[in-house]
Amino acid sequence: MKLAIVYDRVNKWGGAERVLLALHEIWPEAPLFTAVYDKKRAAWANVFQVHPSFLQHIPFAKRHHELYPWLTSMAFESFSWDAYDVVVSVTSAEAKDIITKPGTVHICYCLTPTRYLWSAKKEYEASGFAGKVLHNLAPMLKKWDIIASARPDYYLAISKRVGHRIEKYYQRKVEQVIYPPVDTEKFKINEKLKMENDNYFLCVSRLVPYKRVDIVIDAFNQLGWALKIIGSGRSERSLKKRANSNIEFVGGDLTDTALVAYYQRCRAFVFAGEEDFGLVSLEAQACGKPVICYRASGMAETVIDGKSGLLFDRETPECLVDALHTFSKEWYDSGFCRKNAQRFDLKHFKDGMRKIVEELAKQKI
Repeated sequence: MKLAIVYDRVNKWGGAERVLLALHEIWPEAPLFTAVYDKKRAAWANVFQVHPSFLQHIPFAKRHHELYPWLTSMAFESFSWDAYDVVVSVTSAEAKDIITKPGTVHICYCLTPTRYLWSAKKEYEASGFAGKVLHNLAPMLKKWDIIASARPDYYLAISKRVGHRIEKYYQRKVEQVIYPPVDTEKFKINEKLKMENDNYFLCVSRLVPYKRVDIVIDAFNQLGWALKIIGSGRSERSLKKRANSNIEFVGGDLTDTALVAYYQRCRAFVFAGEEDFGLVSLEAQACGKPVICYRASGMAETVIDGKSGLLFDRETPECLVDALHTFSKEWYDSGFCRKNAQRFDLKHFKDGMRKIVEELAKQKI
């Protein structure tokens, strides 16, 4: 079975990129096709044979793809898949737009339906000049997106939350939910720190509007408790201005070793957005730390309320403050947190993904 992988843009590092590396472990010979490839910002991708599209040569496209929303779909349509039996698209945007012939099976591992057109449309349209461009083009782009959503032969979803969005926006059946993997060998409890911590809470996130880091900041501004934020993004400057002195921005360019140390020393992991899945919550739990997150988020699907974390009901600073006060009165078993995370480890993901891809490929053939 000759297989290729397609991803929206190879120009950053995050949870989706960890998924791609896990797919590489399953199919090490599979090349990676993408709209743009920034080698400096995506050194993780050097294990792949990467094939960027013509968009690679357009000014500013590597870092500011949002300036060219009308071209990105065309970029993916320009690829030929005649040499492949199976193509797995990993996408929260346009990678599903590829066009395959009947002899090639297209399986979409959907991170979420095109985020800037559906679940996070308002947040993206509020982001400066690019947001204004998006607002004007959104009706046309939505029509294109609906057309493109019919192209995959099969859909897999990263969470039940995303599965519901696929059914709602695209009217497509989801074959299976396969949760992204956490590396429990890398993210683990530090036995020396098991019964102590540095008394800070931790938020790990890209600093973009739909992640709702602003809610976390507002809550900790009210409480005055120590918070560390790991991440970077276009909202970084405004979020730093919003934060009081009890909040520290660590930056986003950390090694995994450094990131693990921050998890291991924190009191708990905090997140306020409606996340598609939220691999960071499993990283925290694998390190023995409880998670405080929004109940309607995909992140909540991996948290056992009252045992491996605490769920709150509304995306507001006040609701998060109440949850943090409740959390501070309770005790969480680090061993239980890790045991819960181990249900989502790399082996489970690889076995599940390999099995479903092979089964779906046979069905189409």
